[in-house]
Amino acid sequence: MIKLTINDIEVSVETPVTILEAAEGAGIKIPTLCHFKGLEPYGGCRMCLVEIERLPRLQTSCTVHVTDGMVVRTETEVIRETRRAMLEFLLINHPLDCAVCDKAGECILQELVVQYGAHEGRFLEGKRKHPENFNDPFIVRNMERCILCSRCVRMCEDVQGAYAIAITGRGCHSFVEPFSGGRYNCEYCGNCLTVCPVGAITSRPHRHSYRPWYVENEIQTVCGFCGVGCNMILQMRGGSIMRTIPDLKSGLNRGLLCVRGRFGYDYVDSDERLSSPLIKKNGQLEPVTWEEAIGYVAQKLKDIKKAHGGKAIAGIASARCTNEDNYMLQKLIRFILGSNNIDSAARFFYAPVQSYLERMLGVGVTANLLHGIERSNGVLVVGGDPTAINPVMGVQVRLAWRHGAKVVVVGMPGGLKMFIDYEIVPSIYAEEVVLSALLSKIVKRKGLRNESYIIESKIALLKIPSSKELKAAGGSDDIIERAAKDLCAMKTPVIILGQDICQGERVSKKVFLVGAIAYLLNGRIFLMSDRPNYQGLIDMGCVPDLLPGGRPVELEVIAHKIKDTAGGSTPEEKGNNAFEIIEKGFSGEFKALYVMGENPVINFPDRNKTEDALRNIEFVVVQDIFVTETAKLADVVLPAAAWSEKDGSFTNLERRIQRLRKAKTLAVGKDDWRIIANIAKELGMKESYMSVRDLWSEITQKSPLHSGLTYEGMNSGQTIWPYNGKPLRESEGNFDVEGLDNLPIAEYCQGEYPNQHLIPQRPLYHSGTITTKSKGILSIYPEPYLLINHKQAQQRSLNDGDRVMVYTTEGQVEVVARISKEVPECIVLMSNSFEKSGCLGMLSYQIDPVLNCLSLEATAVRIEKI
Repeated sequence: MIKLTINDIEVSVETPVTILEAAEGAGIKIPTLCHFKGLEPYGGCRMCLVEIERLPRLQTSCTVHVTDGMVVRTETEVIRETRRAMLEFLLINHPLDCAVCDKAGECILQELVVQYGAHEGRFLEGKRKHPENFNDPFIVRNMERCILCSRCVRMCEDVQGAYAIAITGRGCHSFVEPFSGGRYNCEYCGNCLTVCPVGAITSRPHRHSYRPWYVENEIQTVCGFCGVGCNMILQMRGGSIMRTIPDLKSGLNRGLLCVRGRFGYDYVDSDERLSSPLIKKNGQLEPVTWEEAIGYVAQKLKDIKKAHGGKAIAGIASARCTNEDNYMLQKLIRFILGSNNIDSAARFFYAPVQSYLERMLGVGVTANLLHGIERSNGVLVVGGDPTAINPVMGVQVRLAWRHGAKVVVVGMPGGLKMFIDYEIVPSIYAEEVVLSALLSKIVKRKGLRNESYIIESKIALLKIPSSKELKAAGGSDDIIERAAKDLCAMKTPVIILGQDICQGERVSKKVFLVGAIAYLLNGRIFLMSDRPNYQGLIDMGCVPDLLPGGRPVELEVIAHKIKDTAGGSTPEEKGNNAFEIIEKGFSGEFKALYVMGENPVINFPDRNKTEDALRNIEFVVVQDIFVTETAKLADVVLPAAAWSEKDGSFTNLERRIQRLRKAKTLAVGKDDWRIIANIAKELGMKESYMSVRDLWSEITQKSPLHSGLTYEGMNSGQTIWPYNGKPLRESEGNFDVEGLDNLPIAEYCQGEYPNQHLIPQRPLYHSGTITTKSKGILSIYPEPYLLINHKQAQQRSLNDGDRVMVYTTEGQVEVVARISKEVPECIVLMSNSFEKSGCLGMLSYQIDPVLNCLSLEATAVRIEKI
């Protein structure tokens, strides 16, 4: 324990901290301009100067650490005069334009001048001039206001890792600018906006429209885009979101946001929002009242159940909806209508891969804290770019590398390009060859752990690739050997696994190889999640084989318990998964489909077959906030609440449950759970819910995993798996692996059109099609494009920005070509974010026979310049 005195107050601290931190902990405020929590101390502004007994000069409290017996004073006349002088120096060039500055009211410089004086300067020289810059879609730069505190530069370099800006020039001609001039050319996370203490870097979307005193209410909530679950604050006025800012006081994101979370929220105010329930009459969707829509849906479902049984009805849940929404949908499908036919887009990667890894390594193997990535001494990334899919997770990897961790990436590194030690880019769909070689090197160096006979017996059957086979697959014996050596030396390794692992054949083998590496290294596994609540919908029972809490549907004792509390019963056999729902809808076996918050036409593979299935199903209900491509084919469309308009909870990729709070009032739409509850009531459900809290109370009674959890308990942010409950899935079990004793034939870049294969791109700026309704996001990524290697583009006489036609056996689409040196020659990339040019609709696929997940095939592509 270190004891010191600050302003005659005795202060005790457990560990050595700076004087500034010790004072803050004691409630003593010391002014700063260059200091910001999370950034390295800088000591440049000199505003935090303090007197320390027995030291002759004033000291910067942000850089000096406390010692036992230290005596500190923070507000003497000498200190005040010094601070006043520093402010006068800053105001030599700082313009006196507070009345029109967007930072007015929350400008730290403005507050300090009011507190310490320096209202009039004694310098007669003219102020420096620098033109205001509007080159960026989200950022406005006014360097005349810059005080060179370097907060933005340190945030961009030391935390975000974008290296987009630096202090250029010398003396009074120093400015913060991009290295190449012009626009930032960065990730547009906007974290420089958070740290700028003055109006030098401001938000363009909020220019001249935001002032702190305009804010009527601030709502603490969770971001609704990806599975990290960043804590944020919505600043509200007149029922609309004025601005989103990170929650600096709490939250796993530690004050960071990404471009989607900071600028993509405006889709909730889109003019394209559904304004009324719709029923298809004479082939056209026509507006009706809520009473008519609810009554019509209930009657149709009742008639279909009576005529064909509950097994003819299916539901598709959504990872954009809350735990409570998804629970209510599975209750309707399972306990009211009597069907286990419920699934979601989590089927394509997250749910089956997590289930497989849990059979290998034990329940909860993916329930790890994100902050552990930064603290690890090594990271292995396979199957995607975390800086694009889960940007704040990607920042954690960058920070780990900056702290000395070794980073190994198998696949295209994307935003990790400058932060890796080993970049292993396999040939198309040849990851299993590289991973087999890597695993064999680890076994040779580290040996087996002798803890799991099942895993080790399967490792013994593994065929090891020869040097020739490894080279054909894009690997190198030397790089694999060195990467394995560093992986074996790691004490706290982390393995991050993404959806691209589900491309190509034998997905089970690739997931097994990753799991086996994690087993040998004793590493923590993280699954990337491009939606906010994949984990939640699994835990709520929106899968065909599990009830709420992760309990198998075939356990009779549990079925009886649920029947007692739900008032209905569920079939004992497993239901159909998402692929089978589409297949049986296509064949006409399913008569009714309830889709909540999902857009299967775009987000499911084989668009043509999905559309035909929806047309063949007798009755389709879609519950969404827009008239999506799926909604256009529905018989009934029900307007739902958007992310910022509902109360509830999300479960992030750590399996941390967090509160989502309502900020906006609903004009027309209703909470998803309430719409379904109204329908269920018409169908005979006994329970009534006055609020979402009543629904959560029922969840905690039915799911032992969530037993005893309350909304108040979630407020602390520490509601982390296994919570207070009792997960019932077995720890480890046997599992199948396809093709352990052989390797794929080396035809990675062959086909009808050699060296041209289409692969899905998971862009940083878009999140499904929902961000295409955001004016902010469209300002930077307005249309779909095809990423192509510069050599391939040169062979086809393509220039950046040319329009091209892309042909595959599944369809064709017109897009803009973008040239990139980072894309391998073998492939081209296209996103799945735009309505008429989704990548999934252009790809061939199969269902992995072991995992039952989506397995995308290498799809040959032809590109023609328009």
